[in-house]
Amino acid sequence: MLRLNEIKLPLNHTDDDLRDTIIKTLAISADELLNYSVFKRSYDARKKTNILLIYQVDVALVDSAEEAALEKFANQSSVRPSPDTSYHFVTDTASNFPAENQQRPIVIGFGPCGILAALLLAQMGLKPIVLERGQAVRQRTKDTWGFWRERKLNTESNVQYGEGGAGTFSDGKLYSQVKDKRYLGRKVLTEFVIAGAPEEILTLSKPHIGTFKLVKMVENMRAEITRLGGEVRFNQKVEVIHRESVNGGAGQITGLTLATGETLHSRHIVLAIGHSARDSFQMLLEQGVYIEAKPFSIGFRIEHPQSVIDQARFGENAGNPLLGAADYKLVHHCDNGRSVYSFCMCPGGTVVAAASEEGGVVTNGMSQYSRNERNANAAIVVGITPEKDYPEHVLAGIDLQRKLEVLAYELGGSNYNAPAQLVGDFLKDRPSTDIAKITPSYQPGITLGDLSKALPSYAIDAIREAIPVFDRKIKGFAMHDAILTGVETRTSSPVSIKRGKDCQSINTKGLYPAGEGAGYAGGILSAGIDGIKVAEALALDLLK
Repeated sequence: MLRLNEIKLPLNHTDDDLRDTIIKTLAISADELLNYSVFKRSYDARKKTNILLIYQVDVALVDSAEEAALEKFANQSSVRPSPDTSYHFVTDTASNFPAENQQRPIVIGFGPCGILAALLLAQMGLKPIVLERGQAVRQRTKDTWGFWRERKLNTESNVQYGEGGAGTFSDGKLYSQVKDKRYLGRKVLTEFVIAGAPEEILTLSKPHIGTFKLVKMVENMRAEITRLGGEVRFNQKVEVIHRESVNGGAGQITGLTLATGETLHSRHIVLAIGHSARDSFQMLLEQGVYIEAKPFSIGFRIEHPQSVIDQARFGENAGNPLLGAADYKLVHHCDNGRSVYSFCMCPGGTVVAAASEEGGVVTNGMSQYSRNERNANAAIVVGITPEKDYPEHVLAGIDLQRKLEVLAYELGGSNYNAPAQLVGDFLKDRPSTDIAKITPSYQPGITLGDLSKALPSYAIDAIREAIPVFDRKIKGFAMHDAILTGVETRTSSPVSIKRGKDCQSINTKGLYPAGEGAGYAGGILSAGIDGIKVAEALALDLLK
């Protein structure tokens, strides 16, 4: 089997065109081509008048033709033997089932990282116990919609907490910048397809799922974990971890105690708590687990008509179903030394309320699989660092997040409305009083005013500088009617729970910090990949 890279064809090509291009590229006869399959499809839209689809294709030839092709293209990256993209377990799962008296591994948190960690442990016969502080995804969805529609916030069941994690209420993007030589990302995507995701996520270069499809997938993955002997418990908040001191400040994890008073014993615990588990970070610090402050970003959500983004990115090809709703990725390095960039861009989506604490306003973005809502939205955020912006103590980044969220709550009217401003008014430093042509999507609602009060001055200055620059890349980005909604503070974890090469905490053996909350992921796919990595490391340690 051969892998052909960088096959470029126009948008209106046919299947026969792809087949003919394969034959021409390899200089073979039609009879020598047995079959082919698309491994990955992307597009090149740098020239809007000539947008190209780009394919990676796996090709089966008769033996003599394959040998000749490998020899002919030996020094070219365009043709290579197809790599093995299947997942290989790190242990012989058939012979390594745990003894009856062996402690079961525990997974704290059931977002993408916790789900994949628990699933892999279950597939290896290790029967994990999963503890999720929030509710099962169906109840969680009801609680979240109750907040959006009726302003009733459940602080343990919302966009941040509950089965599926924060990624459940998002665009469902399934791509990342993680270097993935073992194709762990494909393992994640394959499990998603088994659980009900569209098969196209295996081939599209920027796949996504959307909230409604994610809900059912999460339920199916939970059912599989249970079928394999795992146990998933909801409304199970961990109050204390138990850690034996060994020497120096080092320790060994021995178990945990729940808010119910129940104590579970285990010397192997995956910590996949997500980036918003602030009380858990405080508890871990008090128990002696080593934590560092880390950089994150703050800013606003910006909304444009999706048609404006489509036109700016695709020109006359806007609306082509092969391209879908257009996205963008922008960055600008400002005169004041700050960097501003777009984050979590949601084509055809909505801005959603993502608070997890009473008296605070947090925004996020979400799309459904169809991405057919009227507006596009993205976070426009400014990078901040502990050394410069919150040097006081390890959890000072959390203090800053909370301060900005409380301020946004007050600016919105202290009723969970979000403060908002038209882009044109923001750039001219004047309050907004009326909505123009774009209807904001944020629920429960917005309160127009002056967003310059919502963030530190260095962030406001940087965003004001960046938006006109972005307009030169995406025509219409700085349009007067576009809407800014505040605030975006949960871009990533404000802390890093350091671990060694064995994926265990650097000072607490048996504790496996993982995913976004520990600082090792940034999105659904990378979190799932990290869940697999820590599950592998845990299994190797447990079964040695």
